[in-house]
Amino acid sequence: MNGYGNSVDLYHAAGELAGITRLVDDFYSNMDTFPEARVIRKMHPEYLTEPREKLTYFLCGVLGGPSLFIEHYGGINLPDFHRQFPIRAEERDAWMLCMQHAIAVQPYEASFKEYLLARLWIPAERIRLVNKMGI
Repeated sequence: MNGYGNSVDLYHAAGELAGITRLVDDFYSNMDTFPEARVIRKMHPEYLTEPREKLTYFLCGVLGGPSLFIEHYGGINLPDFHRQFPIRAEERDAWMLCMQHAIAVQPYEASFKEYLLARLWIPAERIRLVNKMGI
């Protein structure tokens, strides 16, 4: 049991929109500074305003908050969207490294940090597998 009884608890534990925005800002800051992330930074536009908003909105919905991504951008299929990029273990690991460090500096409870990192590993790996198999 992770201690998070429902998705509203997850959204609250993440600090709601403000907390998720901080997380995403730290994530993209890591992407801009970590040498290991160069490979994935090149997959993004020069200016990160829209990717920041999209990831923030996506995480809000994933964590049980408002469906901001759907409201602003419509439905999302992560594997389909990422097919345009060569997502291998290196890219997945770079993304996860940036997220791991971003999560680490948030004022989240330790158990939530572990839970969130494990939860985000699932779509990251799924995207890699779908790209690898060409599904």
